[in-house]
Parts: sequence; C-alpha cells; structure tokens
Amino acid sequence: MRLLLVEDEKKLAAFIKKGLEKKCGHAVDVIHDGEEGLLYGGAVDYDLIILDIMLPRKDGLTVLRELRSKGVKTPILLLTAKATIESKVEGLDSGSDDYLTKPFDLRELVSRVNVLLRRNSVDQPVQLTIADLTLDPVKRIARRGDQTLGLTAREFSLLEYLMRKKGHALSRSQIMDHVWSGEFEGSSNIVDVYIKYLRAKVDKPGMAKLIHTVWGVGYRLGESDEG
Repeated sequence: MRLLLVEDEKKLAAFIKKGLEKKCGHAVDVIHDGEEGLLYGGAVDYDLIILDIMLPRKDGLTVLRELRSKGVKTPILLLTAKATIESKVEGLDSGSDDYLTKPFDLRELVSRVNVLLRRNSVDQPVQLTIADLTLDPVKRIARRGDQTLGLTAREFSLLEYLMRKKGHALSRSQIMDHVWSGEFEGSSNIVDVYIKYLRAKVDKPGMAKLIHTVWGVGYRLGESDEG
C-alpha cells in the first residue's frame, strides 16, 4: 500500500514513516507543508493519507476540505494536538475518516491505519488473482498454486503493484515511484534486482511465466508475454 504523510515535525514524520514501513511494509511519502500535501494528495492515487492539522503554508483542515471538494475519496486520518470534542467534530465534519490526538502510541496509529485500509478495501477485490497466482493485500499473503510465497515487505509491495496493473507495461521509473516512493535515489537497476528476486519465487522452473520483460520499457505481469 502507498501512503501519504503530511507532517511538519520532521522527527515525528521520520518516526511514523519508519514504523509504518517496518511494521506493515507500506510505502510512505512524506510532505512537510500543506500546500505540497494538497498537491500530492490530489495528484497521486494513495491508499491512505495521514494529515496533521497544524501545518505551514496551508493548515490541515483546509487541505482536507479542498481535497474532498476535488472529489478525492482517499481515506484521511487527521493528527492533531487538539483533544477537544469540538476539534474532533470539526475534523470529522470536514471529511476526515478518523482522528488521532498527539501524543500517541505508534501501535494505535498502526491499528487505525489498518482499520481504514480494510474499510477502504471493501470497494476493491479482497484478493488479487492472475492465473494461479493470488495475493491478499489485507492479510498480506501471496500464493502460487497451493504454495505460500515467502516475500519480503518490498517484494510484496512490488508484486501487489504489478498485479494491480495487470497487463500494463510499467517503466522502471513508474515502479520506483510507487514501490520505493522516492526514498531510494540510486540507479533504477534496483528494480531489476528486485524483479529477479521476485521471479525466483513466483516463476519457478516448470511454472507458466507470469513476469515478463518488455524491452525498451520495463516489466509487465500477465499470463502471456504478448504485449
């Protein structure tokens, strides 16, 4: 899953990002001001947005209202130091899906994030299936036939992205933007490395090939190598 975190406290943002990526395997983009948060939230198809209220340039409630007015339906979790009932009601009435006050325990944040992601998955297939390859994004289990694939968090995110884009030829830069979310600034060869890892687990000898190289473009997941 790809998440957007809009939080101006950089140490807190780094803590949240590390926790969500390590505990859940999510890719997390971090933005530190409201204007840029509004830009990213409206332009990128995120699975969830975590939005602080007290932000520079544009406050979180304004960002929230503008995103909803633009038709953005992404689940949004508000973070704030204000614990009053009035503040919570204002946030929820402005279009947020949940509200968490600071300071908070990371375990509670992770739990609330997972609840919102599960709730949002009701409108999406619970299980992704291509041939005999299946992936459950909520339970975070992938199988080829009757065999469970032992995937790392990054491999799981890569496979999920390829399956959601079934049949599409994806460039290395597209894959890096979604799976690595700008956190890796090195060569795009990292994509080739992880595709190799994934193929070793998904396309074992004797199995029908599902991960295909599209020369001059990147990679595609599907039941044949016909583009």
